[in-house]
Amino acid sequence: MKTLLFFCLTFLTMYLSAQPEIHTPPSEDQKDVIKVIQLLFDGMRKGDSTLVRICFHGEAQLHTTFFNDKGEAVLREESVERFIQAVGTPHEEIWDERIESIDVKVDDNLAVAWVPYVFHLDETPLHQGVNAFQLVKTIEGWKIIQLTDTRRKVVN
Repeated sequence: MKTLLFFCLTFLTMYLSAQPEIHTPPSEDQKDVIKVIQLLFDGMRKGDSTLVRICFHGEAQLHTTFFNDKGEAVLREESVERFIQAVGTPHEEIWDERIESIDVKVDDNLAVAWVPYVFHLDETPLHQGVNAFQLVKTIEGWKIIQLTDTRRKVVN
């Protein structure tokens, strides 16, 4: 009897683990959050500070975290305004942040998005990591209130 129970449980476990993962289609809010994130990266590629600016809430914050040469964790705050100005300042290279996926979670008027990326200057990969976005839904739509990224050199 124990042997039969063992085989039944083993078969059931194998059967359940072999079932395809069920994905629900993204909600309208999730789609709108993705549009804001894509607009930010489109603005960066175009060097268009106006497109980038409309993605951010007036109280937004930017942070970067990485390990320095000594292996110590560093957290650096960056100015949103300085970032927007840098995007809009003419530069020869295209700032191309290529994203691998976007995982968005929404509750009421708060959204979070986990976005792995590789940043390229033109076609040269410069660094990679993950962007962790927090967005809030306002009268004007979804706005980025917090963006923290990890940053490390691209390993070929």
